[in-house]
Order: sequence, then C-alpha cells, then structure tokens
Amino acid sequence: MKIIINICVIALMVSLTSACKTTGMTSSLTPLEIQSLQTREYESTKKIVFPSVISVFQDLGYTIENADIETGLIKSMSATKNNGFLTFMTGATENTQTVANAFIEEIGGIVRVRLTFVTRTRSSSAYGAQDQSDHQILDAKPYQNAFERIENAMFIRSAD
Repeated sequence: MKIIINICVIALMVSLTSACKTTGMTSSLTPLEIQSLQTREYESTKKIVFPSVISVFQDLGYTIENADIETGLIKSMSATKNNGFLTFMTGATENTQTVANAFIEEIGGIVRVRLTFVTRTRSSSAYGAQDQSDHQILDAKPYQNAFERIENAMFIRSAD
C-alpha cells in the first residue's frame, strides 16, 4: 500500500512539473519587433533618466538588486508568489517572480532605454528535484505602462 501511495505521489509530481514547463508562450515576434516593444529614446540626459527608471521600478513594486549608472544596468525583482496549496497537498513548492531589467545608454543628446520583463518560475518536488524556467514577457501593456511612468518621472525631475 505504501508503495502505491509513493508511486501516485511521484506520478503527480511529474505531471505538475511537466505542466509548469509547457506554460511558456512561443513568440511570433521578430527580434526587431521585440526590440521595438522594449526600447524608447528620450531627449534627455542619463542623469535624469537613470534615477527615473529606478523610481518607476520601485513604484511598480520591484526591489532593486543592482544599479550602476556607468554601465547603465538596473536589475530588479518582484516579490515572490508561491503556491501554498501545492505545498500543502504534495510537499512540492512553486515560486514565481518577475525580473525587471533596464539598460540605459546615452548617445549624443539621446538616451536609449531598453526594458526587459521576465517571469521566473522555480519549483521543487518533495523529493528534492528542482527546476527553473524563465519566460520573457512580450505583452505590450507592461512596457507601455512602464515607459509612460518613466516619462512622467523624467518630467518631474526635469522641472527641478
């Protein structure tokens, strides 16, 4: 009887973790379309744009993990969401976070900002097997929202 229960638990875990891997969206966008979605150019300075992006990430609930104005890189993470029901029922865990990154470069009088949003899912079974999958977010809405907020933050900083 104990062997049957263990086999059922293992079968359930395999089906749950394999289901997690198939949730990623396949993009029909070309690399140029993705770059266009993720990039905006501003007539400003890096000294105004860089803190504006950090401020917007924080306003959106991200924790800044690393920021370097010289390289123009900002790395941030959202709070972790986990599936407590899955843990309760099977002993497995599944945690999801959104990673938000920015690359900011100044070229002449133009500052180019490229944002990337990625959903990161980490799962582990009751038996110690671990898995991680990252899926790039290619929906236009989060990018439009972030860029609108960046423009507002830049406007406020420029007025000072």
